Amino acid sequence: MSLDTPTSWIAATPHGTAPQAPMDRVHSNPISRDRTRQRLAVITEAARRSGSYVANASYRSVAPSADAIAGLNAFRRPLQDAPIEPREVLAELDTFGSPATVVSTHGRYFGFVNGGIDPAAHAAAILAGTWDQNAAMPSQSPVAATLEDVAGAWIVDALGLPSSAVASFCGGATVANLTAIITARDALYAKRGWDVAKDGLAGAPALRIVLGAEAHASVYKSLRLAGFGAAQIEHVPTDDTGAIRADAFPTDTDDGTLVILQAGNVNTGASDPFADIIPGVRERGGWVHIDGAFGLWAAASPTRRHLVDGSELADSWTTDAHKWLNVGYDSGIVIVRDLDALVRAMSIEAAYLATDGSPPAMNRGIQISQRARGIETWAMLASHGRDGLADLIDRTCDLATQFANELSAGGVEVLCTPILNQVLVAFGDAQETDSVIAAVQREGTLWAGASEWDGRRAMRLSVSDAATTPDDIHACAQAVLRIWGRVQLR
Repeated sequence: MSLDTPTSWIAATPHGTAPQAPMDRVHSNPISRDRTRQRLAVITEAARRSGSYVANASYRSVAPSADAIAGLNAFRRPLQDAPIEPREVLAELDTFGSPATVVSTHGRYFGFVNGGIDPAAHAAAILAGTWDQNAAMPSQSPVAATLEDVAGAWIVDALGLPSSAVASFCGGATVANLTAIITARDALYAKRGWDVAKDGLAGAPALRIVLGAEAHASVYKSLRLAGFGAAQIEHVPTDDTGAIRADAFPTDTDDGTLVILQAGNVNTGASDPFADIIPGVRERGGWVHIDGAFGLWAAASPTRRHLVDGSELADSWTTDAHKWLNVGYDSGIVIVRDLDALVRAMSIEAAYLATDGSPPAMNRGIQISQRARGIETWAMLASHGRDGLADLIDRTCDLATQFANELSAGGVEVLCTPILNQVLVAFGDAQETDSVIAAVQREGTLWAGASEWDGRRAMRLSVSDAATTPDDIHACAQAVLRIWGRVQLR
């Protein structure tokens, strides 16, 4: 495409719409034309190199080789004085960076509940990156504000949550949990006549924090950042799947109580008995938050939503798009039933930040400036629809069951029957299990990590990538069994 005349841009604009006059003047400037040519050249080269990476990644070991990791030392150089051409910088990044990646997008990565990358979300991320939109306020990006509102409403609907609930995008489930906990904290204090915005936390009455013994580590980090120490936390015993025992849950909570429940135990996939716990807590004036980084998406499947029955009764929820939805990092989501409570905790005022209409993204979350994360989630959901989303959940859960069955048939001990997409297995004692895990990571057919469960050292396999197929599962199970056999012969 020529950039010599303004009319050359008409074919590249939507519906053949000619650019506005100010744009014409910009492109009549030789310096601007040169910069645009350079930008187009480096973007095109990045797309070519990205395509090469995608085409070749499935032929690589999932984990990078020792030589590739050693090659990263090429980046450890002093910052030079003179500029380097962007295409040269890109070449350096690809030459030394691409071989040192973990191949987490081709169906055989089962670590850390990491999703792969959905094609529509990936493509949207490329376009959104080119747009370079700040999603803080609609005036800064009408398209970001619109797509995040639409995607948020779709999420609330897909999860079967109250229509009054509002979803906001943030950096991950930890930030989402922190946002919800701060919102809950301020709302509970407001009930007791304490204004956190005016009076702060010093001297505030104590709140009661109740959560299950298997709560995720990010919950504890978020509580600490919100001003709650370990001494304030009460733990409720859990059953053999990691779900809270409803019969052990306290019945004396009040309007100063924050209860944090879990959808999707990180080891087993189990969820707390929401329907048995939430109504009583809310009737007594407490706030219930559900940490559902991946497990909350079970609600999007007609065949599995019973596993999270009652989740719609809570006051707030967190989940991720970058796990089970296979949207790129970082794409956390916080959902709050009461918009006013969220805005009270998160809003900021400044003359130059004045907005009209509904509260903007910056007043529904911790960040002011923020990338337009919701665009990628919108693209994934638009591409899949309800049926495709449900199929993703069901298919990966079925693959997890296949994984467990094939390993069990080979003599591996399955520590918990898969509930969702998590598989937990052990190979004899802790030393043997760790040896198998280390050997699996070195061998490269797949990648799996270690965990602890009920006092046992375990291998955890999270089937979260939409690219995973039954053939991948079979090949990976055979690789694990083969490696285990070699470890036993040592």
